[in-house]
Amino acid sequence: MQVPKASDVLANDLRERILRGDFPPGTALPPERELVAQTQMSRTTVREALRILEVQGFVVIKTGRSGGAFVQQPGGEAVATSVSLLIRGQQLRLTALLETREAIEPACAGLAAKYRTEQDLAALDAANVAVGDPELPLESFLQANVDWHLAVATASHNELLTGFMSALSKAIYSSTENQAFVDDEVRRTTYRAHKTITDAIRAGDAAAATRRMGKHVHGYAEAVVQIEQRTEIELGDS
Repeated sequence: MQVPKASDVLANDLRERILRGDFPPGTALPPERELVAQTQMSRTTVREALRILEVQGFVVIKTGRSGGAFVQQPGGEAVATSVSLLIRGQQLRLTALLETREAIEPACAGLAAKYRTEQDLAALDAANVAVGDPELPLESFLQANVDWHLAVATASHNELLTGFMSALSKAIYSSTENQAFVDDEVRRTTYRAHKTITDAIRAGDAAAATRRMGKHVHGYAEAVVQIEQRTEIELGDS
């Protein structure tokens, strides 16, 4: 039998208390010295447990006289980090990521058509203006492309979907041979597809947004698979 580490046990206990509302967002957990006295664990163990909670997005650790571990609600960043670690740890195939994206991103577009704000629309327009600039360097084009897709997810106002899309977008674009794939025609096609999807989102037409996004990501997946020979995802540190 595997005996759990003391730091994991303490982290699990504190996390459950946070989720139950014993420590509301913005409040501080008991100081290290108090946790040591309460749990009879070493200061090193307590610090390791707090670091686990920090990585998971449940606390922010501040230093100084007024410092401590302050509770926060995990957001989309925590989801993105977890998904990125899963992708890297499992060495997932590119085709698996593309299939996941085809399942998720049309739903993001449909929700975006329902819940988008003027700020969301401005972000979509700004990203696609950059995508449509033929003079933009490749790396800047790729970043603008990711920015547009993340803006769609953000406009869905669903943090879980946004977190998934953040991790998926980074994984897919970092594992694609973009030099061989992206040419002027791809740029023009991408710009036009983004514009029609943005138009549907602006019009509040969820069905059209879903349908157009599905066609867009499916076309991208087919094109990538034709030129992509690798089957594993290689990501740098998140």
